[in-house]
Amino acid sequence: MSGDVNGSKKGMSAGAQTVAAVVAVGGLLATLWAVGERSQATADAGKPAVCSPVRSAPPTSEFVSGAQLCKALNRPDLPTLLGTPTDQAQNAWGSDGSVEHADGSKTATPAANVVTKAYTVKLTSSYDRFPVAQLTGLLGSTAQKQTVLGHPAVLYSDRTIKLQFSLGGGKSSSGPGVVTRSLLVAKDAKDGGGSFEIVLWRQDGLVPEDAAVLRVAEQVLPTVPGWSAA
Repeated sequence: MSGDVNGSKKGMSAGAQTVAAVVAVGGLLATLWAVGERSQATADAGKPAVCSPVRSAPPTSEFVSGAQLCKALNRPDLPTLLGTPTDQAQNAWGSDGSVEHADGSKTATPAANVVTKAYTVKLTSSYDRFPVAQLTGLLGSTAQKQTVLGHPAVLYSDRTIKLQFSLGGGKSSSGPGVVTRSLLVAKDAKDGGGSFEIVLWRQDGLVPEDAAVLRVAEQVLPTVPGWSAA
């Protein structure tokens, strides 16, 4: 259900034959970022990253944009919320996409990503009509019902996929990645449809602490356009 990426590059010579990426994929959300993508902003030496410009606008003004999500997520105290106060954002970017339905209509799928030395964090906004309570049963045995700032929520685990792309025309490969912890939170206290999702995974492969996911949600979500206070 989660979706996003943290890219890395290993052992690349001038020939640059292989790009490796770690991707979190799932049914609700799916995006991919690989090494060399120019839509993200990389931090200058000693300075946290700033959000890069978003290349496409959301379908209508009714939807929060990737830039707005990135602004909310890429806050100065994010490393502290993650439990790594001496860390800082190294990359930060937003994206505006959409899913086209059979009838030709589109649903916006805005997202934001912040990468630190210790963590990758993703924030997305969903505009489906499904209450979070109805989705809980679809999220596997790890799903745990929560209440976040008075809103119904569910905390669950997923797993990333490691991908390797050959830039020289050779074979690509994939394999299991690291465990993510994801928090799906209803946009309003009545759980009338639509949600925000925060996804965390650690660069060292250890399982993120639930407390870190909840701290990020409690501080970030109230600053996102479209959040309805309970």
